[in-house]
Amino acid sequence: MSDQKKMAIIATKGSLDWGYPPFILASTAAALGYDCEVFFTFYGLQLLRKKLDLQVTSLGNPGMPMPMPMPVMLQALPGMQKMMTVMMKKKMAAKGVSDLSDLRELCLEAEVRMIACQMTVDLFDMDTSEFIDGVEYAGAAAFFEFAGESDICLFI
Repeated sequence: MSDQKKMAIIATKGSLDWGYPPFILASTAAALGYDCEVFFTFYGLQLLRKKLDLQVTSLGNPGMPMPMPMPVMLQALPGMQKMMTVMMKKKMAAKGVSDLSDLRELCLEAEVRMIACQMTVDLFDMDTSEFIDGVEYAGAAAFFEFAGESDICLFI
């Protein structure tokens, strides 16, 4: 058994704002010398697509800071999600936040293992040719082997 620290992350969300935490944490862990695996399941599999077309919405996210108070009914109008996504991307760019695809590439370069949940891929009839190179496919049991030995386990 190695003395190298390990971190296991389960990524379950596939929106723009929920895409950042697994990649930021995994790339940071790898930079600190951790052996790191991310298990992408259910909607988290969207983060493995070659073309990241992710959006952000305030619906179901009452903690999202809004530039002005906005009633929930207005947030549900057609086009609001797209507008909020554009606003979020502009704010991130203005603050120097890395693009999500750049963070994902950084993780791959740092040899973070990215595992797609085979059961979820099958459940949603996903086309694996739409996923980035370097993704492994396995079930939860295979991930548990690594997670069980990890120093840190995160569910995102």
